[in-house]
Amino acid sequence: MNQAIQLKEKIGYGFGDFASSMFWKIFSMFLMIYYTDVVELSPASVGTMLLLTRLWDGLNDPLMGIISDRTNTSKGKFRPYLLWVAVPFGIIGVLTFSTPSLGPSGKLIYAYITYTLMMMVYTAINVPYSSLMGVMTDDPNERTSLASFRFIGAYSGGIFMTASIPYLLDFFNEMGSSEASSYQYTVSVYAIVAAFFFVMTYLWTRERVKPLNDKTSIWKDIKDLGNNAQWFIMLGAGIAVLIFNSLRDGSIMYYFKYFVKDQSIPMIGEVKWDKLAGAYMTIWLATNMIGVLLAKPVSSRIGKKKTFILAMLLASVFSIGLYWLNADQIGLIFLLNIFIGITAGIVLPLIWSMYADIADYSEWKTGRRATGLVFSSSSMSQKMGWTLGGAITGWLLAAYGFEANAEQSSESIKGIKMIISIYPAVGAAVSALFILLYKLSDKYMLKILDELKKQRLKSKA
Repeated sequence: MNQAIQLKEKIGYGFGDFASSMFWKIFSMFLMIYYTDVVELSPASVGTMLLLTRLWDGLNDPLMGIISDRTNTSKGKFRPYLLWVAVPFGIIGVLTFSTPSLGPSGKLIYAYITYTLMMMVYTAINVPYSSLMGVMTDDPNERTSLASFRFIGAYSGGIFMTASIPYLLDFFNEMGSSEASSYQYTVSVYAIVAAFFFVMTYLWTRERVKPLNDKTSIWKDIKDLGNNAQWFIMLGAGIAVLIFNSLRDGSIMYYFKYFVKDQSIPMIGEVKWDKLAGAYMTIWLATNMIGVLLAKPVSSRIGKKKTFILAMLLASVFSIGLYWLNADQIGLIFLLNIFIGITAGIVLPLIWSMYADIADYSEWKTGRRATGLVFSSSSMSQKMGWTLGGAITGWLLAAYGFEANAEQSSESIKGIKMIISIYPAVGAAVSALFILLYKLSDKYMLKILDELKKQRLKSKA
């Protein structure tokens, strides 16, 4: 029998991504420009740092999936990590946006250490959080609903951050803090909020789905995953989607600071570039949320696969259109942002719902369930996509001749425009190509779930 999830629990589940995404969006939208324009590291060195630290992180995600799969407490396998890691998550986030008095080499080493620790602690809380959806219910529609609440929480957290961060930074600047200290104090505020909401997710959620076989071999789980073609397809699609998002997120501040600049807007007057960037980010996330809300009704009508492909192809086309706009075409810049945001938002709850389907598919094929390991790939693809997107952003800025806090050349401006438009469009198109190969249709999954329920009832008898 399918487990119905009450509204309070869905809201509680959404709180977790409110906390996580608040920090994630700080990293994706502000970390690159913080490193280049505040810490004064070169964009190429930052891009390389983001990629090299990923080598360890690539092992960290599946390792956390294996650990959480084998965690057994009275509160469940995955929920306890939300309580245990909430405070360390906030502390290390603040350290990542702290600038010690070191030379250029020392600052770069510090960035390597704190970024590596941040990705580790993000894994320690996000892999269990992601896996939690797979054991809260086995109903595909409820999972899509949970994924939608998750991303409503995610975008609410992101919007809260983008709408408030320009004013928090200004507040601390006006209090006499340096630009570096203003970042540190601002991130401290978000760290406290994040820890609170992680604890709320722990308190308001429950684990219900029990695996057929709870005693499995780590190597068998890894072998099962390696033989699961659908997992590889979703991994590739997820990485491509996150590269799309990361390139956009990481280039917004550069796009407005160096290309759009301050603008005089009819009926509003002169608007500083940072406020325009904040408004652009906020609208981007708000329209993402509209897309999240559309995911369930659209996918219920035409299926997850078709919805995913259509949304990503449209996002690609709209992104290409952004390249051709001039700096003073603010209305069109924001209008395309709305269209890109809606189409891009649709796919995100689908990805998480499809990972839950893949966990069921794996259990159906093998008789063993490795929810944490399967969902660790979602965290891995998220961080790999963001890391590759961040690395590519840094390298492209360097390749086009970007100079921090200076007037940019026409070639550098061209690069900044391409990083927010053409290159993300390629990522979106690639993700659609991956999903063309995906075979777990909604109809096929209903058959699998029916057989799994029979197997689970049999194992209890």
